[in-house]
Amino acid sequence: MKIIRFETKLTPPQYGWVSQDKVGVLGGDPFGEFRRFDPQFSLTEVHLLAPVLPTKIVAVGRNYSEHAREMNAAVPDVPVIFFKPVSAVIASGDVILIPPQSERVEHEAELAVVVGKRSRWLTPETVRDAIFGYTIANDVTARDLQQKDAQWTRAKGFDTFCPLGPWVETEFDPTDALISCHVNNSLRQMASTRDMVFDVEQLLMYVSSIMTLMPGDVLLTGTPAGVGRLASGDVVSIHINGIGSLNNPVRASKS
Repeated sequence: MKIIRFETKLTPPQYGWVSQDKVGVLGGDPFGEFRRFDPQFSLTEVHLLAPVLPTKIVAVGRNYSEHAREMNAAVPDVPVIFFKPVSAVIASGDVILIPPQSERVEHEAELAVVVGKRSRWLTPETVRDAIFGYTIANDVTARDLQQKDAQWTRAKGFDTFCPLGPWVETEFDPTDALISCHVNNSLRQMASTRDMVFDVEQLLMYVSSIMTLMPGDVLLTGTPAGVGRLASGDVVSIHINGIGSLNNPVRASKS
């Protein structure tokens, strides 16, 4: 099932579900008890919002060996994790802003996992039950600042640097899904999730051994090789087979 957050000219932000090209309201708590109402909107007449409101975004670095190599970094023995602030989240269609502090902002296409329940110390027996679904993410990065700083908060944390969407797909198999990224219709990244150094379940178990994950929290699982520069006027499109496409224009910040 495709779960969205949306609004219309006459309705406030709310959760919904998508059936083909129609949208129905999702009453209740999507992470608990809810009811699906019959579709009443066309997908083209609603404004899609970021599909979840996480309390935190945990991201994983160098989780594809070829990407580690292109960064001249070693493939890690354990997952390399960092945070992106929730203020960085935008929806599909929203604008990625290039901040004045950076001269090189790059795209990073990623599979994102949405946590479905409060989780700590997940095990091989419990980890699948903790997954609500999957969406697409762009871990936008100010590469020049990442190379300057001892840690990555500034480079990864600017407003608009975490596009998510277009929806959460609850029936998705992450074991061998193709991820691709185009900028202005030019292919930049393409790989399968089978190429991850640490798979989804290993990552969730590792992160949950450190911190409590809450419903709606998002785990970014790393990017394949092929990351590249974004410029004002670009359109970056990330597609994951079985989920859909995340599309965002790029503009220079006016600040």
